[in-house]
Amino acid sequence: MNEELPPPGAPHQRRRRYSGKNPRRFEDKYKEHGGDSETIAKVLAAGKTPAGTHRPIMVAELLEILAPQPGQVAVDCTLGFGGHAQELLARLAPGGRLIGLDADPIELPKTEARLRALGYAEAVLTVQRSNFAGLPQVLAAQNISGADLILADLGVSSMQIDDPQRGFSVKLDGPLDMRMNPGRGRSAAALLEKVSAPELRAMLAEWSDEPRAEMLAAALAGKSFASTLQLARAVRELLPRAKREDADLTVRRVFQALRIAVNDEFSALDTWLRNLPACLNPGGKVAVLTFHSGEDRRVKKSFEANQRAGLYAEIAAEVRRPTPAEQHANPRSVPAKLRWARRAG
Repeated sequence: MNEELPPPGAPHQRRRRYSGKNPRRFEDKYKEHGGDSETIAKVLAAGKTPAGTHRPIMVAELLEILAPQPGQVAVDCTLGFGGHAQELLARLAPGGRLIGLDADPIELPKTEARLRALGYAEAVLTVQRSNFAGLPQVLAAQNISGADLILADLGVSSMQIDDPQRGFSVKLDGPLDMRMNPGRGRSAAALLEKVSAPELRAMLAEWSDEPRAEMLAAALAGKSFASTLQLARAVRELLPRAKREDADLTVRRVFQALRIAVNDEFSALDTWLRNLPACLNPGGKVAVLTFHSGEDRRVKKSFEANQRAGLYAEIAAEVRRPTPAEQHANPRSVPAKLRWARRAG
């Protein structure tokens, strides 16, 4: 073994250990971050997601609907941890190609490195940092006239939720940020400081179906909140008579509305849905995973309108949901809804 020895006189460095059997802090879960198989197996068996990873949702259902074939061109519009892309890539060979898009500059290089390590070179896998609203431009830059398969998973990745420094979690303390791309736009904290009560009320009511939108907006708009847990506590303090489950749900709705606003999610989704038919080859299919009613309504209405216009030959008659077994094994899959459409021609 060529193990590098410390220089003479250097203090002994003890191996870092877990603080207790089940460390709670994201940065302390070094066994999960390091890929320790025994630890990861225990985490998965408990119905949880190992730190720094993401479990792809409804994989079997997506593969059934999209039915990827060798030689086809596929686009994963929300590459994330790369779980869905990995399943597609295995079925596109030989001769196929996948374009992977993601706006997150922190997670995208890690995902590309994982997929490259599996042997997927540039000719097979093209990774592009882009919001999915830029799909037409990405395809044009690659001289691709249309895709045979397009996938979008609109959920927030577990890597983003579980890292407190990203500011998405209602349970872990961190800066109140919520930006998918921390280098662009304003944080959730900055938005709350500047937003008016009527603007915030509209966000809460329209983007997260919050029944107490007016009261919450009046109390929160224009206020300064440095951290996620500070905002979560402030929301709970406004609901002294609410049951804990109801208060927790309200906190999640507030965070959801702010995240949508910070990342301009609905504007991007509407642009993507409007351009989608032109990005599909005749007979091509698109599948979309949504995680709340605001997203699902937009996808459903767009698919129905484009079917009436003759752009889609067929659309999903009903949403599909994760199986009870998947919901039990991965509780984060519970709110998922899957819709699909097939391009005419």
